[in-house]
Amino acid sequence: MKKRHEQKLIILSLFLGVALNLPLILATDSSRHLGGLPVVYVYVFSIWLLSVLLTFLIVKKYDE
Repeated sequence: MKKRHEQKLIILSLFLGVALNLPLILATDSSRHLGGLPVVYVYVFSIWLLSVLLTFLIVKKYDE
């Protein structure tokens, strides 16, 4: 894997560190529901799904 692809994965890791930080998770914690699920669950699982998809795309596209 090339250096710039490793850098993309490091940037993704830093984004996840910020996005899944407790203050941001608590900011989405409310009594509201989205699609029958609490907003905090939708936030955490959408960030998780986005990270899995982006990691897959980076590794699949640039696997050499």
